[in-house]
Amino acid sequence: MNKVEYAKVMERRQFLKLASMGALGAAALAACGTGDSDTDAAAGDESLPEIEWEMATSWPVSLDTIYGGAQRFADRVSAMTGGKFMVTAQPGGEVVPALEILQNIQSNSIDAGHTASYYYVGLAPLTAFGTALPFGLTARQQNAWLYEGGGLEMLQEVYAERFNAIQFPAGNTGVQMGGWFNKEINSVSDLEGLVMRIPGLGGAVMAELGVTVQVLPGGEIFQALQTGAIDATEWVGPYDDTVMGFHQVTQFYYHPGWWEPGPSLEVQIPLSVWNDLPEIYQEIIKSAAYEANSTMLATYDIKNPPALRQIKSDGSITILPFPDDVMAAAEEASFGIYDRNAADDADFKSILENWSSFRSGIQEWHALAETSYLDYAASQQA
Repeated sequence: MNKVEYAKVMERRQFLKLASMGALGAAALAACGTGDSDTDAAAGDESLPEIEWEMATSWPVSLDTIYGGAQRFADRVSAMTGGKFMVTAQPGGEVVPALEILQNIQSNSIDAGHTASYYYVGLAPLTAFGTALPFGLTARQQNAWLYEGGGLEMLQEVYAERFNAIQFPAGNTGVQMGGWFNKEINSVSDLEGLVMRIPGLGGAVMAELGVTVQVLPGGEIFQALQTGAIDATEWVGPYDDTVMGFHQVTQFYYHPGWWEPGPSLEVQIPLSVWNDLPEIYQEIIKSAAYEANSTMLATYDIKNPPALRQIKSDGSITILPFPDDVMAAAEEASFGIYDRNAADDADFKSILENWSSFRSGIQEWHALAETSYLDYAASQQA
């Protein structure tokens, strides 16, 4: 790298550091309510350009909570600019293939995307940190790491250098279920030869345990289960899973989703497109993404309990925990994969070290206070 290239990299790193630090300031705007002052400022400034974006997503419209997060982001950007900056969210596959958002961001082919970063571990395994790692962080912990623990800043730096992109958390499902299976899993040996839809590093772990892994967009999963093309799938949790109809074509519903204890979704934007935006539009994007991130999780916490009761009332569905040997084998395989990726990729290693240090401290704290309370609360439900 010559001096000019080095200077450009350092300048970009400083810019991204300031951008991620600004996310909390934007968060305060979202927390205050409607953001009318910013709306007035944007709408009243005649020097601000009128912009129209088409935002590709990875989601079918039927998934009103995940797709709804993308829609909320789009609506808030439009509302906070008084209609000067219009974002239109499009269902998965309408603009580009549902699982190729980041590739199209990288090539500057689309204005923006709403997706899960771990769909792109084939491009770089470190993208998984932006969504979830197996046996990683809960939604609360993930947000803390991203916003206050340095995670977002590190990821933005790598996204800029590798994908010419900038991204912001814009949704979280909370801890997920372990998925739907057409046969009972009593031990690790029962996973051998199973064909399962599961993306990200969770898929890599399952592959090590003998599973044949497939990655399918959401709109294709039901048919694959129904026809027997796959034997099992993970998705999200009770609400989305019943919307998708998985309970109609499988029998066993497992928990927990150890591969996604608190997965984030992202708004991704080509870096050149981001840099061309007026500063006030950049701040509004940060605020809208933060709002989508917070409200999606709250929406799932409202919708999952009644959906779970519906599943429990269906006498044909058996809800089971993964056996202890499956959990232990999956955890061992997970951290082995992390170690191998760290040995191959200096950026993965750097992010992993930061993530691991944060994970150790937060789990010690939550194991004391959060777990003891939740254990007691669970005992009262028995």
